[in-house]
Amino acid sequence: MIKVKDKHKLDYYIEKYNIEDIFEGNMNPYMELFLFDKNEHIYRAGDPMYYFYFLVKGKAKVYNLLQNGKSLLLKFYKPLIIIGDVECIDIDKADSNIQAIEQCLCIAISMDNIRKYAINDCKFLKYICKELGVKLSSISKYSAINLLYPLESRFASYLLAITPEKNHCSKVHEIYTDKITEIAELLGASYRHLIRVIHKFEEQNIIKKQRGSIIILDRKALDDIAEDIYEV
Repeated sequence: MIKVKDKHKLDYYIEKYNIEDIFEGNMNPYMELFLFDKNEHIYRAGDPMYYFYFLVKGKAKVYNLLQNGKSLLLKFYKPLIIIGDVECIDIDKADSNIQAIEQCLCIAISMDNIRKYAINDCKFLKYICKELGVKLSSISKYSAINLLYPLESRFASYLLAITPEKNHCSKVHEIYTDKITEIAELLGASYRHLIRVIHKFEEQNIIKKQRGSIIILDRKALDDIAEDIYEV
């Protein structure tokens, strides 16, 4: 995590997403801009939560570690989404793992300042309630996805979700991925099952697997298989 000392950039994102309109009072003096590199964790489950974040650029994945030591993908985050809404009242530790899958910019307000200046702000609390409602609804959706959608759809959607935004217009591009075992865990699948799906996609000339990366050869085919199930 790096603090970005660029007031013009901070002001740009505040204005772009109308963040000051979320609050009744002026919270701009308490806002900072932080940069998270690809694969860096914004929060790990159990970490102390010192900041309330607005994700304003980039994408992150949200996942939980299960008691058996495996991880399970919950959803993807992209702008504008808040991080810390569940914990800002009186919870001091992060509930889930949130990891940048590309370089991310977040506007940060310390939890101390949120609790001091915004915790009784009706406008802010109304916004928090709305966001919590959306997240509660998404929990049901993603639980159903993990149970009911075939691995082909989940894997295709996962590949599209981790594709950097700048590459979306490109027909062929390379994605650097986690280990296949880790992807299988995230998708709630066995390693062998995911390998079979990868081989199937390769035979259909949809992707090409290389060491440490996957090349998307036919984005339209992936779109058709994915059905946008991991859309934020």
